[in-house]
Amino acid sequence: MKQAILYIGHGSRLTKAQKEAAAFLESCKQHMSAPIQEISFLELAEPDIETGFKACAEKGATHIAAVPLLLLTAAHAKQDIPEEIARASSRYPSIHVTYGKPIGVDQEVVKAVFTRIEETGVPYEHARVVLIGRGSSDPDVKRDITKIAARLKALAPVAEVIPCFMTACAPNYLDVFAELKESGGKTTFIVPYLLFTGMLMNEIKRETEKLKEVNPDVVLSEYLGFHPHVKNAFLNRVKEAVCNQDPSFVFKGAAYASPSH
Repeated sequence: MKQAILYIGHGSRLTKAQKEAAAFLESCKQHMSAPIQEISFLELAEPDIETGFKACAEKGATHIAAVPLLLLTAAHAKQDIPEEIARASSRYPSIHVTYGKPIGVDQEVVKAVFTRIEETGVPYEHARVVLIGRGSSDPDVKRDITKIAARLKALAPVAEVIPCFMTACAPNYLDVFAELKESGGKTTFIVPYLLFTGMLMNEIKRETEKLKEVNPDVVLSEYLGFHPHVKNAFLNRVKEAVCNQDPSFVFKGAAYASPSH
């Protein structure tokens, strides 16, 4: 058996985001013992998934663990990436393929969110936290962000954690902001649950600045990004897909079963 790992990033139009993702994935290689490790991207960056899969095959891989670098489970994890893997793997029917889960609900990412709050240097005891996810029409996204918010509330000595979204599901973060136009003497941390910088982060910055004009007790943290705790969570997903201790990670073509938590 010759094990390969195919890391799959999303890709970005922003050069900075592309470089951050590539550097992060490169840094993950040293933590894994697989003799073949390749990086690929779903879109907007090279190499694509088919090229990455081919590189693994040409280096003699008999087993490939394809693992998406995604925070949450939605269309990319359930449809877009599996379709690309199915297309690539159809050319190499003798190669056994496993498919990793997105990071999802993991205590390591909850710790990363808490650390982002701590890094602001502002006291957070009894504060309010607004956790902003990208959002999706897929109900799994809302479910997972809500679970992460609940875990953060259990971990951190804060008064409340409000999960909200930028698009496609409720509550929309701007509706939440509209309810925060008076401080009430309570610090409010705005935490972007985003892996990359970019247009979404810039939008959150603009809207937070507007909010601070009427509520000076609002504090914007860094976006989640490639925090060391996020790296730990992602490596957990990689190891699961490589070890495949139960058969749940065996790739079944473009069909996708939602992971249980």
